[in-house]
Amino acid sequence: MRYDQAELLEVSLFDPRYTDDRLNLLAEMRQSGPVAKGMLGPLVVRHAEVATLAADRRLRGPGLTMFAINGMADSTVIDRLRNILLFMDGDDHVRLRRLLSRAFTPKAVEDLRPVARQVIADLVDGVLADGHADAATAICEPYPIPIICALVGVPSDRWREMSGWAGTFLHAIGFNASMHRAEIETAQAEMDAYLLELIAERRDEPRDDLLSRLIAIEEEGERLNEEELLALVFMMLVGGIDTTRNQLGNLIHTFAEHPDQWAIVRERPELIAHAVEEAVRWEPATDVIPRLAHQDIEVAGVEIPAGSVVMLMSQSANHDTVTMPGADRFDVTRDAPSGWHLLTFGGGLHHCLGAALARLELQEALGVLSSRFATLAADGPAVAHPIGSTIAGYTSLPIRWTTSD
Repeated sequence: MRYDQAELLEVSLFDPRYTDDRLNLLAEMRQSGPVAKGMLGPLVVRHAEVATLAADRRLRGPGLTMFAINGMADSTVIDRLRNILLFMDGDDHVRLRRLLSRAFTPKAVEDLRPVARQVIADLVDGVLADGHADAATAICEPYPIPIICALVGVPSDRWREMSGWAGTFLHAIGFNASMHRAEIETAQAEMDAYLLELIAERRDEPRDDLLSRLIAIEEEGERLNEEELLALVFMMLVGGIDTTRNQLGNLIHTFAEHPDQWAIVRERPELIAHAVEEAVRWEPATDVIPRLAHQDIEVAGVEIPAGSVVMLMSQSANHDTVTMPGADRFDVTRDAPSGWHLLTFGGGLHHCLGAALARLELQEALGVLSSRFATLAADGPAVAHPIGSTIAGYTSLPIRWTTSD
């Protein structure tokens, strides 16, 4: 049956219930069927269908379609976004992703582990004696900045500016982007100007950092041009800051609500990597993955026409008890069923390139936090990002703890 004629549950992601009672709402959506009707198009909510579609080449990244929807189609930021992998498909996407992978190697990521450990240890030391803090601002917000900047090669005296630019620019891909247009365009222009200076410096004096490696990369006589280089570095910095700090906030929020699981991690630190996977499954920073149908496609008997914006509901899929029995419980000791896929980092050609770095940062953060905080609890209501935000997380996350000292 055609999507526009199908009798499907209608759900708005702007409904306050999506913020206040999300897990129950998502469970109701899955119970109703694999597809629901959303404001922009189909919402795919069950794990089997989301996992399949995440790798289906008939669905591609959203390209610049979202900017026509959010009133930014004629903004100056469009020229920057054209060369960012998230908004690209086809041969150029494959080529740039391959070139970036040659510089953003597993070794380059693993080399950052001591940096991440020291950064989170310093942040925790700064608040440990207080017994309470707003984790969103005191721990999560400043944590990934020095790490991603160390990877790229941004000097430490520019970290705060980079954080501000990244946070502002991410409004560009939210549904309320037009409300922030002037500040977004200013942030993009200032960040571009700084990065162009940095690129020029690295051309003259290469260092052991990602930017220098990207400049040096050559494959079959082809190099990155300046626009491509600027876009890749821009993407790494913006994406590497905001998603990680929000995912860490979600992890802390989840454990504050599950003190029994916090106790398990403290008793069994060998479970830390496993616990990070479970926390990222339970409360992902990327709870929705937008895709654009470039061909007609059928999902569970529903015919979705080409040109449709299809929302792959990754958090809903992660909680689907059909493909993972007990997925409605947070359990750091669980073993995922064979063949089950975590969908927080997407899938297919657009699987997140920074997933390995995000995992490393979260593992080091959880390791330090669980070794210092004997108990962890909420110290007041968490304040989620406004409805329509691109990333799921918290602007305020009051927590309290006790120490074992």
